[in-house]
Amino acid sequence: MNVFYNHEGIGDVLIIPIKEGNRYEIQTEKHHDVAKITSLGGELLGYNIFNASKHFQLEGNGQITMTEELADAIQKLFKESGLDSEADFDLSSKFVVGYVKEKGPHENADKLNVCQVDVGTETLQIVCGAPNVDAGQKVVVAKVGAVMPGGLLIKPAELRGVPSNGMICSQKELGLPNAPKEKGIYVLDDSFEVGAPFEF
Repeated sequence: MNVFYNHEGIGDVLIIPIKEGNRYEIQTEKHHDVAKITSLGGELLGYNIFNASKHFQLEGNGQITMTEELADAIQKLFKESGLDSEADFDLSSKFVVGYVKEKGPHENADKLNVCQVDVGTETLQIVCGAPNVDAGQKVVVAKVGAVMPGGLLIKPAELRGVPSNGMICSQKELGLPNAPKEKGIYVLDDSFEVGAPFEF
């Protein structure tokens, strides 16, 4: 999972999003430097940690990958702040190497394909509009919960009536340098292992 820290833009605050909610229907419970954010129905949406640099060593600015070390430090701060919360942080990589097992036509759209993609732990159905996608390829998959470099959150979706869980990415979408201008997914070579995190 990713957390966000932008000292210059919003101040010394670590933002930990857990789930999207309606920003007009939230409630905040403050425990010293920790604000727990929930929906009006009590569903956990996330946390804001103020004076973050006092509690953690944060490297980077903007989107930061949650590490085991940072997760442990956050849990420790929760206890010290009297917050009765054992947050279950998902530390699994949201960008992984996938293998396109099957590609079939979309029943309601000529330019879309329905792909079955093995990501190591499961097979995801992903609707893809890239002209070069094909069965037998190793590709980069942004799983549900991934935040793209441009800020897009990957969520379960229905594209023209067909469920899609994730996105097969292009080099441009991944923000890779010298990405080709023509449309198309990033096809990996055979040295990549299916299910392994994709580092970029």
